[in-house]
Amino acid sequence: MPSESLGTLRTIALGVGAFAVVAAFPFACTRRSTPSPGPEATPRGERPEQTVGKQTVPAGRQQIVETAERALPAVVSVASTRVAKLQSPGLPFDDPFFRRFFGPEGPQSLPMPPGEAPVQQGLGSGVIVGKGVIVTNAHVVEGASRLEVTAQDGRVLEAELAGADPQSDLAVLRITSDTSGLETLEFADSNAVRLGEIVLAIGNPFGVGQTVTMGIVSGKGRANLGIVEYEDFIQTDAAINPGNSGGALVNLEGKLIGIPTAILSRTGGYMGVGFAIPSNMARPIMQALLQEGRVSRGFLGVTIQDVDRDLAQALGLEQATGVLISGVSSGGPAAKYGLRRGDVVVRVAGQEVRNTGQLRNLIAAAGAGKTVDVEIVRNGKRQTLKVQLGEAPRDPRSAEAAPGLDARPGDVAGIAVVPLDPTLRKRLNVPDEVRQGVVVARVLSGSSAARAGIRPGDVLLELDKKPISSPEALRKIWEQAEGKTPVVVFREGRTFFTVLERK
Repeated sequence: MPSESLGTLRTIALGVGAFAVVAAFPFACTRRSTPSPGPEATPRGERPEQTVGKQTVPAGRQQIVETAERALPAVVSVASTRVAKLQSPGLPFDDPFFRRFFGPEGPQSLPMPPGEAPVQQGLGSGVIVGKGVIVTNAHVVEGASRLEVTAQDGRVLEAELAGADPQSDLAVLRITSDTSGLETLEFADSNAVRLGEIVLAIGNPFGVGQTVTMGIVSGKGRANLGIVEYEDFIQTDAAINPGNSGGALVNLEGKLIGIPTAILSRTGGYMGVGFAIPSNMARPIMQALLQEGRVSRGFLGVTIQDVDRDLAQALGLEQATGVLISGVSSGGPAAKYGLRRGDVVVRVAGQEVRNTGQLRNLIAAAGAGKTVDVEIVRNGKRQTLKVQLGEAPRDPRSAEAAPGLDARPGDVAGIAVVPLDPTLRKRLNVPDEVRQGVVVARVLSGSSAARAGIRPGDVLLELDKKPISSPEALRKIWEQAEGKTPVVVFREGRTFFTVLERK
C-alpha cells in the first residue's frame, strides 16, 4: 500500500452500535495443537458429496453449514440504553464509532433542553460462554443504564453488567431472566490458530439480524494499533461491520477463537481488515471479571521499546530481536530485582519475546504477585533474573513537555542544549529519579538528531552509555563517538533509546 494512503485509514471500534435518538432516528448499528479439520483431500476431478434432504452438496460446504448451525444459537444481540446528547444538524449520532471516523472536527453536541433527556439505543453482539454468562466488548455496553439480550429464538432477556475491562475492550454480562434452552460456545485454543485457516464471523451488523460471514485468518499477534491498551489481535478478512462487536469468530469445529472488536477502514465499513480479541486473552479476563469484578495485571515498572537494526548495531547486539528496557522506575519490581536500563528482554516465563506488545501482554497476563523468570541480554551476555511482579496501576500518568527554550546553536548532532536546572526540571515535570541530563533547546532541520526523532524539550540522559552531566560533557562524549551511537532520552514521563549517527 502506498505510504501516502496510510493516513486515510481509520481504526474503527465496531460497537455500541450507532446510538440513535429514539424519537427521531430508529437506526441501529454500531492480545502446536492439531489444526481444525477441513474437507478431506480427494483426487483431482472428484468432488465428495453429501445428501441433505433432497439436495446434494459438496462435503466441504456441508461442514461450513454445520459449523454455522452449531454456533448461531450461542450468539446474541445486545441492546443498550443510555441518556443521549442532542447533536447539531448533519450528524444525529453521539457514538464512538462515528466520532472515531469523523474526528473531533465533526459536529458537536448541543446543550440539552431543560427538563429533557433523550434516550439513545445501541446494538452490538455477544457470545454465551456459560450458563447465563455472555462475553462482549466493553464499548458495546459503555455507559448503559439498561441491557437487553435477544437470543436466536427471539426471546428478549434482561441482563446486568458483571464487569468491564476497557483496557482490553472486554465486558461480561449475566442474564438475570430465564436461561433455559440457551446454547453455549466452547473456547478454543487461539494459540493453535493458523494463518489461512477458515473462520466464520457471527454477529448482528447494522441491526439487520444474525449474520454469518466467512473468511480466513489473515494475521496473528497484531499489536500497537492504538485500539486499546492491551492488544494481541487475530486479523481476519471475514466481513465484519458495525454491530459485529462482541460477536463470535469461530473455527470449523464451531469453537470460539476470538471476539470481533475493530476494523481498519477509510469509509467506516468493511474493507477486508478486521481484528478480534483472541480467546486465550478473553477467557482469563472473563474469569477475573466474574470472580473479582476487575482485572489485576502484572506490573514490571519499566519503559520499553522495540529493537530495530540501528539500535541493535549501536548496542552491540547480534540481531534486532527482543525488547529494550529504556527506563526503570525507582522502587518498582524491575529495580528491586536487578533489571537495568539498556537490558534487552528476550524471554519471559520461558516464552520468547519479540516485541513490546507481546512483552506487555505476558507481564500483564502473569498477574500481580506472580514470580516470573526474565531472561535478558546485558553487555552481550545472557542471564536470567527472577522478578516478583507488582500490580499495574489503573491510571498511568505522563508528564507534558514544554519546548521553546533559548540557547545558542550547538554542534552536537545538530542540537543546542541547556543545563537541567531546578526551574526546567519543574517546568518539564522531570522526576527526582532523573538526577542529571541536558535539555534540548533547538534541533537543526535535517540533522542527525532530527532524523533520530529528538525534539525541543527532550532531556538527554546518556550518550554512548555514558551519563550526561552538562552541555560540555555531552560535547566531549560526542567528540569521541564513532558511527551509530545510542542516546537515552526522557520525554513526557518516559525514557527511550534512539540512535545518533556520526558520519
